[in-house]
Amino acid sequence: MGMRRLSVVVAGGGTAGHIEPALALADAVRRVRPDAQITALGTERGLENRLVPARGYPLELIPPVPMPRKPNADLLKLPLKVRESVHQTRDVLDKVGAQVVVGFGGYVSLPAYLAARGRVPIVVHEANARAGLANKVGAKLAARVLAATPDSGLPGAQAIGIPLRESITRLDRWKLRMQARQHFGLHPHAPTILVFGGSQGAQTLNTAFSGAAQALGRAGIGVLHAHGPKNSVAIQQVMGAPIYRTVPYLEKMDLAYAAADMVVCRSGAMTVAEVSAVGLPAVFVPLPHGNGEQALNAQPVVSAGGARLVADAELTPQRVIDEIIPMALDAQRLQMMSQATMGSGHREADQVLARIVMEVAGQ
Repeated sequence: MGMRRLSVVVAGGGTAGHIEPALALADAVRRVRPDAQITALGTERGLENRLVPARGYPLELIPPVPMPRKPNADLLKLPLKVRESVHQTRDVLDKVGAQVVVGFGGYVSLPAYLAARGRVPIVVHEANARAGLANKVGAKLAARVLAATPDSGLPGAQAIGIPLRESITRLDRWKLRMQARQHFGLHPHAPTILVFGGSQGAQTLNTAFSGAAQALGRAGIGVLHAHGPKNSVAIQQVMGAPIYRTVPYLEKMDLAYAAADMVVCRSGAMTVAEVSAVGLPAVFVPLPHGNGEQALNAQPVVSAGGARLVADAELTPQRVIDEIIPMALDAQRLQMMSQATMGSGHREADQVLARIVMEVAGQ
């Protein structure tokens, strides 16, 4: 009798920060076991509806269980919603013969953990510097608990970094550089800054950089700026200067990273992990709201010397002129920062997690 076909269910819906590590794990399992059945759980309103099918994995939708931050009327309605969601999730687990459930946090994970409890072994991965509610619950029920950083606040968690897709972990920025700059229509040799604010764009970054566009041009610096699909920026190009290219959204993140000498961006856990893995010197501008986790995410890279932190309220056109322009022009400093950031270790996390998941599944 041969080995049972491996069936893995991943739960990481809502934002790219939860979905991307789940898909990176799925890819890593597939590379070792091409016949594995991998099913993603999601809800109808999350980004997973676009991202999961695009990567070739089946998506099973379950009713969302919103996480109330404060005790209110919604909290009283929760048990019924939770029951319904857990019930449907159990049906999915039975249907695919799940041997392991891997949760990455967010509102798809909670019903997955509760449905798997006592039936299917659970593996939890926490990407943020501070664990969220769903993973705190999941960690109590899990066979293995893994985290991006050593101090996630989950007891017994093993720090392995964040699973990243292969197009990022194997990216050779230097080799792709000319092709990448050509793809975006950038100057082939000018120092180039990549600016982006996550899938929604970021008003602060847009205002600061569009306000400094002429100074950047006069300094001989090229810019690739993703302003977000809902925003637009007006840029005055400087005659004869390297191009300042604006795009609503970056479809090819690997090429964007390859085109750049440095990056100015938010510091979501996923972004920090990707930027570090490809060795890009960074200026991180943490989102000012939430529980301060974006600043925490960036801290290890900042401490290693691979990045600088600038508060959202302090990122002005003048700050770009005073601090970011000199940085972009200092090739030696950028090289030192690049080496420092490469050391912060996410390059193997997908393989490590895949091995653990297969072990827990008894394969």
